[in-house]
Amino acid sequence: MFFRVGAISRLLAAVALVALVTAPFTFAPAAEAQSVTWKKLSPENSPSARAYSAMAYDPVSKKIVLFSGFNGATYPQETWTFNGTTWSKQKTTLAPSGRAGASMAFDRVTRKLVLFGGFDGTHYLGETWLWDGATSSWTQVHPKSSPTAVTGPMLFTDPKNGHADQFGGYDGKFYQLITWRWNGSTWVQLHPTNTPGARSIAVAALDSARKNVVLFGGLGDVRTDNTWTWDGTDWTQQSPSVQPPTRYGAGSAFDPKLHMVVIFGGGVGGVDQNQTWAWTGSDWTQLTTPKFPAARESMGMAYDAASSQFLVFGGIGGNTLFRDTWQLIGHE
Repeated sequence: MFFRVGAISRLLAAVALVALVTAPFTFAPAAEAQSVTWKKLSPENSPSARAYSAMAYDPVSKKIVLFSGFNGATYPQETWTFNGTTWSKQKTTLAPSGRAGASMAFDRVTRKLVLFGGFDGTHYLGETWLWDGATSSWTQVHPKSSPTAVTGPMLFTDPKNGHADQFGGYDGKFYQLITWRWNGSTWVQLHPTNTPGARSIAVAALDSARKNVVLFGGLGDVRTDNTWTWDGTDWTQQSPSVQPPTRYGAGSAFDPKLHMVVIFGGGVGGVDQNQTWAWTGSDWTQLTTPKFPAARESMGMAYDAASSQFLVFGGIGGNTLFRDTWQLIGHE
């Protein structure tokens, strides 16, 4: 079954992404894991409305870093940081070209954020860039080997050795299913015994409590209605009794207060969502949230360890691009 997913086709122009090929998944609402709600923040400054930005927390500068995205017309070549209170646009002498659908993860060994992939309206991108939080600067590196140029790859910190790993993405023709590791100077292709099906823009987040990475959903040619974990050596398919409707473009990050990976939003069959789900380590549970952001996909999502805030920025819902910043908190 093929159809053009509204927001994605608008953002990644020239691409007719393949819809999820899945059998219906039956799920039942789970008990509330913890009483939480969303609170809209009012930072003094903010990036313009956009979606498909790369966003991650940088422990070196102790700030969230956001790069580029799509604003409905262009791909702004901008780097923004959030200091726990407001956003600040960074002045950089060198930066990656503007793009949507790039991904970014912190490499604990080299102490830098690693950015890879994206789409600039014409090209699928395969460059590797490093953000140094100590100097607030970008550096392009030229590895001997590299993943295929793709949009919508999943980057995450390896739970075993702390390097940045990459999985999946879409190259304009095919979805990818290779796992790569950044070793500080080049990308190394890994050969795990098991691997998830090829996909892009899936949920992928380091679960610090269980020391693995959880992967869920995404877009692919084959079924992506499944949950996998990565322990740094191999992928393992999980068998949760409860699972969210399979989605693409959802935000995900680990919340140390809840001790769970939390996901928000995403698209399901062309319809944007506003639910909040959490991964317990063995099952998914839907969190009850009296307040929540408008339904959206392709937002930035990260946990700001310095200010102890779980944050969402921007995204797109229907034809609306957002520039709001939200925080997940306990009931007031």
